[in-house]
Amino acid sequence: METANLNKGYLRDKERVIELTQKLVQIPSVYRPKQPNNNEEKVARFIADYLKGIGLEVHIEGVEPGRPNVIGILDSDLPGKTLLFEGHTDVVTEGDKSLWNYDPFGAEIVDGLMYGRGTNDTKGNLACAITAVQSLIEDKETFTGKIILCIPCDEEGMMIGIKHFIKRGWADDVDGAIICEPEENQICISQKGAMRIIIRTYGKMAHGAMPLSGINPNTRMAKIICELDELEKREKERLGKDPQLGFPSITPTILKAPVAGDAQINVMPDQCMTTLDIRTVPGQDHEKLQNDIHSIFSKLAKDDPDFKAEFEVIEDRPWTKTDKNDPVVKAIAQAYSEVTGKEPVYNGVPGATDGTFLHIAGVPIITTGAGNREVPHHIDEYVEVEELALTTQIYRKAALNFLNG
Repeated sequence: METANLNKGYLRDKERVIELTQKLVQIPSVYRPKQPNNNEEKVARFIADYLKGIGLEVHIEGVEPGRPNVIGILDSDLPGKTLLFEGHTDVVTEGDKSLWNYDPFGAEIVDGLMYGRGTNDTKGNLACAITAVQSLIEDKETFTGKIILCIPCDEEGMMIGIKHFIKRGWADDVDGAIICEPEENQICISQKGAMRIIIRTYGKMAHGAMPLSGINPNTRMAKIICELDELEKREKERLGKDPQLGFPSITPTILKAPVAGDAQINVMPDQCMTTLDIRTVPGQDHEKLQNDIHSIFSKLAKDDPDFKAEFEVIEDRPWTKTDKNDPVVKAIAQAYSEVTGKEPVYNGVPGATDGTFLHIAGVPIITTGAGNREVPHHIDEYVEVEELALTTQIYRKAALNFLNG
């Protein structure tokens, strides 16, 4: 991997970020609701102690039992801007361990690749941000303003950690945020929005041999799904392919009937449920999409007096876009060029991140970090250790660029 203009502590920082990533990955932090001891608590406490050890002001705030946020602050004691680095502590399930070639929580390094759940998404990048700040302290770098390390729980779920962080006022005076996610160090200035919706259709339970004595919610749901497929096609034709985010999508994911109780092949259920994972791009309005779903229901009810359906929006995350001339974008882009000797590559995030809610709170965001962007949540998740070292230098330089203007 080509590098240029690496600071004198590069090898020190490289060794440190690799070791820290291994320690973080070796503490499992999959959210398991019925096993509170296996949530984010242990890794969060480890991080808090580490940050205290390098001289940061540290706050630990409980969001839910076993699920704390950690906030670390490095204040220059000089007036200036505030830069935030954000990296979450939770990881997705490892799934069937027997399918892994490496221990999912072993952080084993083989041929320059570190394997394990969270190496890529995103404990490796969290370690990069922490190591970058530690490097600034150790080298006694001069800067104005302050750096906040925001280390929340639950990014992989409903993002309760970042919502709590914002509600507590931590984001109020932040001037720019770097979201530490695996993006191959591309400068991601946009990200897709997301709506998560539950649709329910209602019918009347009956014997499968006598369907006319009941009302089938499944056929009604099938018609809704077909109409949603047509809506997705119209949106793709209307908007085209976004150069950074690709096409919008409306994806039915869970399909369940009956909703409660045991299914039986000779019993027509009284209810059917599906969930939608809707991903949006600039140019789409979430309220209008909800109105479009209402229109589908009205259309189907017009020709079917027994049609009854409703939907519930359980999460609504807007798409985001940050101007390329925003100071936080320019700081990270300049850092990338200074460290690598290459021109930055701009892109978008195909999913939502904790940065979504920082954006809503008025904070300009940029998403970038080490790791192949196709690898998160995969069996044998990995990250290149050299890329961790490079990302650490990019984060370090970006902080100085941003805070020193």
